[in-house]
Amino acid sequence: HVTFCVWPLFLSPTLSSVVALGANIICNKIPGLAPRQRAICQSRPDAIIVIGEGAQMGINECQYQFRFGRWNCSALGEKTVFGQELRVGSREAAFTYAITAAGVAHAVTAACSQGNLSNCGCDREKQGYYNQAEGWKWGGCSADVRYGIDFSRRFVDAREIKKNARRLMNLHNNEAGRKVLEERMKLECKCHGVSGSCTTKTCWTTLPKFREVGHLLKEKYNVAVQVEVVRASRLRQPTFLRIKQLRSYQKPMETDLVYIEKSPNYCEEDAATGSVGTQGRLCNRTSPGADGCDTMCCGRGYNTHQYTKVWQCNCKFHWCCFVKCNTCSERTEVFTCK
Repeated sequence: HVTFCVWPLFLSPTLSSVVALGANIICNKIPGLAPRQRAICQSRPDAIIVIGEGAQMGINECQYQFRFGRWNCSALGEKTVFGQELRVGSREAAFTYAITAAGVAHAVTAACSQGNLSNCGCDREKQGYYNQAEGWKWGGCSADVRYGIDFSRRFVDAREIKKNARRLMNLHNNEAGRKVLEERMKLECKCHGVSGSCTTKTCWTTLPKFREVGHLLKEKYNVAVQVEVVRASRLRQPTFLRIKQLRSYQKPMETDLVYIEKSPNYCEEDAATGSVGTQGRLCNRTSPGADGCDTMCCGRGYNTHQYTKVWQCNCKFHWCCFVKCNTCSERTEVFTCK
C-alpha cells in the first residue's frame, strides 16, 4: 500500500504546491483513469487508496462467486484500478460492474465510519432522532452509506465516456450493485438500563458483510435480463434500455443485472471476448455441476495427477515433556482439463 500524507492547504502556497505535485505524480501512475477520475484523484488523494481497496474487494468477491465456473473472473487483469474490462457486453460483464461499484461504495462508507477519510464520518442525519412507536433512538455511529454510494457514483461512473449502448448497460449495473448494498444495510441496537433492563434502546445502521452482497448479486446474475437500446428519434443517440423480446417499452428493474450480448462459452482462450479458456483448470470428476470435468473441460477430456499426501497424525503427549506422532499418508488424485 502507498501511504498518503496530506497537509492542510492553508499552511503555505509552497507547501500546497508540493502536496499537489505529489498527488499529481501518484494519479498519473495509476493506469486507465478517465479525465474526471484523475481530477478526483488529484483533489482527494486520500480516497484513491480506499477506492482501490474497494475495487479489489469486488474482484476478489467475483473470483469467489465464480470459482467453480468456466469463467472464474480470471479475465480481470491489472490494466486499470478496476481490472481488465470484458469487451463483450455479457452477463459476466454485468456482474463485474455491479460488484466493483458496490465494493467501492462499501469501502468508502467503512473508511468514513472509521475516521480514515476526510470530509465524511458517521451519518449525521441519524443522530438524536427518537422513534417513539418502537421505543428506540439513534445513537452510536451509523454508517453513512449515502456518502459512500454518492462517491462511488461520481468516481466509478466517470469512466463511462462513450455515448453508446454499453455505457447505458454499465451505468445501470453500477447502480444495481450500489442499490443492493443500500438495501442490505442492517439496524443494530443496544439496550441500556439497570440490571439488564431495556429502559432505553439506541440503534445505528451498519454495513452488511460484503460476502452477502456478493451472494445476492450472483443470484441476480443467474436471472440477468437481456436488454436493447432505445434511440432518440432525432439525434439517434442511445437514450434508455428496454427489455429485449418484449413488444412494450418496459424498462428493467433498478436491481436487475442487464446485458446486451450473449456470453461466450469460455471453453477456449479468446482475447476478443476476454476468455482465458479452461485448459489446466482443476475439475471434479464425479460432480454433475459446473465444476465437473465433463462441463468444465468442454468435452476435451481431463488429465489425472496422482500424488501422496503426508502429514503427522495420532499425536500423543508423553510425560514429561514431548509429543510423539505417527506419520500418515494417503494417495490422492486431482484432475485438470486438457
